[in-house]
Amino acid sequence: MGYSSNNCEYCANYVYDEECDCYVCVVNLDIDEMEQFLSGNTKSCAYFSYGDEYAVVKKQM
Repeated sequence: MGYSSNNCEYCANYVYDEECDCYVCVVNLDIDEMEQFLSGNTKSCAYFSYGDEYAVVKKQM
C-alpha cells in the first residue's frame, strides 16, 4: 500500500478532535488554498507529512 500526499488518513496533520468527535486537518489554509482544496484542483497536499503512528502514541503518553 502506498502513502501519497493526497491521502489524509496517513498525514500527521490529520488528528482526532474530541470536541467534534471526528478527524480534522490541523493545517490552517489560506482562502486560495481552501478554494483549491474544496474544488479538487490540487493534485497533492503541500502540507502532507507522513504520520508515524508510534511517534503519535509517544506524544499522547
